[in-house]
Amino acid sequence: MLIQKGADINAQGGRYGNALQAASVEGHVKTAEMLIEKGADVNGQGGLYGNALEAASARGHLEIAEMLIQKGADINAQGGEYGNALQAASARGHLDIAQMLIQKGADINAQGGVLRNALQASSAWGHLEIAEMLIQRGADVNAHGGAYGNALQAALESQAASARGHLEMAEMLILKGADINAQGGDYGNALYAASVEEYLEIAEMLIQRCANVDAHGGDYGNALEAASAGGHLKLTEMLIQRGADINAHGGDYGNALEAASARGYLEVAETLIQMGADVNAQGGLYGHALQAASAGGYLEMAQMLIQKGADINAQGGEYGNALQAALVGGHLKIAELLIQKGADINTQGERYGNALQVALAGGHLQLAEMLIQRGADINAKEGR
Repeated sequence: MLIQKGADINAQGGRYGNALQAASVEGHVKTAEMLIEKGADVNGQGGLYGNALEAASARGHLEIAEMLIQKGADINAQGGEYGNALQAASARGHLDIAQMLIQKGADINAQGGVLRNALQASSAWGHLEIAEMLIQRGADVNAHGGAYGNALQAALESQAASARGHLEMAEMLILKGADINAQGGDYGNALYAASVEEYLEIAEMLIQRCANVDAHGGDYGNALEAASAGGHLKLTEMLIQRGADINAHGGDYGNALEAASARGYLEVAETLIQMGADVNAQGGLYGHALQAASAGGYLEMAQMLIQKGADINAQGGEYGNALQAALVGGHLKIAELLIQKGADINTQGERYGNALQVALAGGHLQLAEMLIQRGADINAKEGR
């Protein structure tokens, strides 16, 4: 009736871009056929899915997808959330549609969309059967790009599939020739991704297949630092046993021990020291492990590090030294411990001048009184 009254059949706008895409999204076959018969552009662009074929493919409407192709839909048209129809079907797990699209000439390695290609899309969402089919049909298992960098990292990083699904997908991709040490994505490489997500079984498999255990990547710099920052004890031990450099520098925390100390993972920190970590290694946001533990308020961690030989007056990092780090956070017991163990009360820091200034700026009366009682220079000039 609307068409008879003069409605523009190809009018643009709204969530679905045009009327044909809307019908395709919801699976209304007769409506879609009528719109095409009345002059709807089968390749009209716009909306969430970019075009009608991508919409039908994403939503699993095989009959509409076939009809659109018969009516002249461009099977490789680019656009929309998924980049193209094949990637949409692969991401949403519609095997029958993915197979039909390939039979009709879809480009398996076409680039586009957030997940870059169909294989990365199926890997990220844990659709093993589709991923296997795509590889059998010629998908490039090492294609780079997209949010995850490549299909193997997509399988490891994405939260869309279960841990078991990740393992099966990762094993299949590696068996099919995925480059274990390929760089890219937010995590940099597959071993780093497995370490962040605590996939011990996958990490072991990657190392057995010659993954570079010290490869750089991500916010934590390397796999060992990532595992330590996450408190993953077994994974941390396994990485060191397999040759990871326990004192490797890099990442937000500078090294694995500082990462464990900053997060309060006492058992991991103790294990790292037992296995050879340098308790006074410099680097990272906090400069060294003791400052990291002091900033976080981890008393037991600070005690253990001091017992293991941590330099109480070591300089560096955001707070200049461990005492100022403890004072900034208002951690009175740690501050008392550091002073008892010989912390220099009047040492100048990077940001706050001296310990007394820090205590006063934070409104910590008890700390300020204690510092003065312990000999803080009340007239010292420094800092902001």
